[in-house]
Amino acid sequence: MFTDAIERVSKFTRPIHTISRYYNSTEIVPGSATLFVVNKDGWAITCKHIVQMLTSPTRVNNTYDSFRRELNKIKGTDNFAEKKAALEKKYNYTPSSIVELRNNLVDCVDKTSSFKIHAHPVYDLALVRFEGFDKLFCNSFPVFQADDSYLKQGRFLCRLGYPFPEFTNYRYDPEKDLMEWTSDGRSRSPIFPIEGMITRFLRDKARIYGIEMSVPGLRGQSGGPLFNDKGIVQGMQFATKHLHLGFDVENKEIRVNGSKKRVRDYPFLHLGHCIHVSILKDFMREKGVEYREE
Repeated sequence: MFTDAIERVSKFTRPIHTISRYYNSTEIVPGSATLFVVNKDGWAITCKHIVQMLTSPTRVNNTYDSFRRELNKIKGTDNFAEKKAALEKKYNYTPSSIVELRNNLVDCVDKTSSFKIHAHPVYDLALVRFEGFDKLFCNSFPVFQADDSYLKQGRFLCRLGYPFPEFTNYRYDPEKDLMEWTSDGRSRSPIFPIEGMITRFLRDKARIYGIEMSVPGLRGQSGGPLFNDKGIVQGMQFATKHLHLGFDVENKEIRVNGSKKRVRDYPFLHLGHCIHVSILKDFMREKGVEYREE
């Protein structure tokens, strides 16, 4: 049903690869997110919470650099353990603190000097423009739904993104105590589609701003397009809602592979939430971003 549409939409949908590291750990944690390029000027759409992640590395990494400089000054001094503990308290570092964060926007532009960012004041939506590039690695752009009445309960749509970070082109340098991107390993992750039926619409006091889908959006698909079987964009994935179904099971005995086990289960229905296409178009018009309609 969505075969041709996925091929069409994948031409302008791009992954954001992230690597992060926690305090006192050398393990690198890969992650991913999604954006889609809107026009030849280098404008793209994604979530506001993803843009916040894109702008965080400088602050996070600079803070860790400052911590390491102070730590190096007290190494070998008396009462080092106490001084180190005080320094950790000063920087609020615990094992759950991210001390390094790096992003890689894959197959978007040949280079970029900076980003121009417009974050929506209300919704989880942002416009990002790549600046300082010579070549945009995209020559096909989305077409947005013109008639909002097309979106009704029961209509099947599809989402596209990069929920499974299978890239491996990174490493930890123990001498520098830093993460880095490498030319070795896999530099790509597979694009992943997921379908669903429109169940309800999300409203606030002003208007309908979102679309609820019967199937959840997956981690890493946030910022990816929602589209129909023709590849026409209907919205953007931004969150998943979890509804408790009430079919709870307490201490029930079941048989698994010939053995009896007692289980508990608290089932939830996981529903995808997408920003409505009308919100996307209004925000692009407000910011003077060119786009195409059906």
